[in-house]
Amino acid sequence: MGKCVYAAIDIGSNAARLLIKSVDDSQEKCFKKEMLLRVPLRLGFDVFAKGELSEKKAGKLKRLMKAFRQLMKIYDVDRYRACATSAMRDARNGSEVIREIKKSTGIAIEIIDGEEEARMVYNNHIECLEDRKGNYLYVDVGGGSTEVNLLTEGELVYSKSYNIGTVRILSDAVESGAWEKMESDLAAVTQPMQQVNIIGSGGNINKLFKLAPLAEADKEMKRLPVESLRALYSRLQPLSVAERMDTYNLKQDRADVIVPAAEIFLRIADTIGAEFISVPVIGLSDGIIDDMYARDRLDEDKKTKE
Repeated sequence: MGKCVYAAIDIGSNAARLLIKSVDDSQEKCFKKEMLLRVPLRLGFDVFAKGELSEKKAGKLKRLMKAFRQLMKIYDVDRYRACATSAMRDARNGSEVIREIKKSTGIAIEIIDGEEEARMVYNNHIECLEDRKGNYLYVDVGGGSTEVNLLTEGELVYSKSYNIGTVRILSDAVESGAWEKMESDLAAVTQPMQQVNIIGSGGNINKLFKLAPLAEADKEMKRLPVESLRALYSRLQPLSVAERMDTYNLKQDRADVIVPAAEIFLRIADTIGAEFISVPVIGLSDGIIDDMYARDRLDEDKKTKE
């Protein structure tokens, strides 16, 4: 394949991201991050409150896709994939907005379901996980949904997506019984296992890991003890958004969602009896690019065999 430049566009409920990476097969799959841009569009606040994207938010999304298109040209991107998740899945006018964006920008956006979203990030995580022994619950907390995957000795044994997310919580749009359903499901599938810990994904757990006072060993191992997260949550929760911004140097679009994110992780940790959360700092954008690369390699191998 030689050198190839990939781009991933991740349109989430809280933010949209453009990640560009180059890969050179002659250097044994050496990925190089060329750029990462995150823009807090906050689509979920429209969708979870009104059921659709407002004209203003749809216009901002279109302008952002035009900007992403130009950036991909500047970086000579060979292949890209644009994926939209929970907010666009729920938006009544989601398909209409996507058609208009394709017409005006040329960017084709796919609305992916929770299972595919979980699979792409899970595949990326397990590839980067040094210790594949034991039981891990991979948890990706987004603005609109939480994806969970249960791994036993590196093998996927359970996968599900729940409509519980940070923006959905702030919008008071989590359906009745959703928490109980998630907790009962997870308790049932992990009950036979002696110890299950969490692999965390998403911008909020990365920030919580950085904010928590940790022992050097935990920092080196990139893991956040559940009790350290609980202590941090107890300090963050009583503060207003403005106070969190001032005390912890957070942007507004992080300061409001970080508390419900901590709550989701803590409720899952308490349900399965987890002692720590591993934080490898990998997200959906990385998963999209890895998935494209894997498919390209498969196609290349088929051509070689023919």
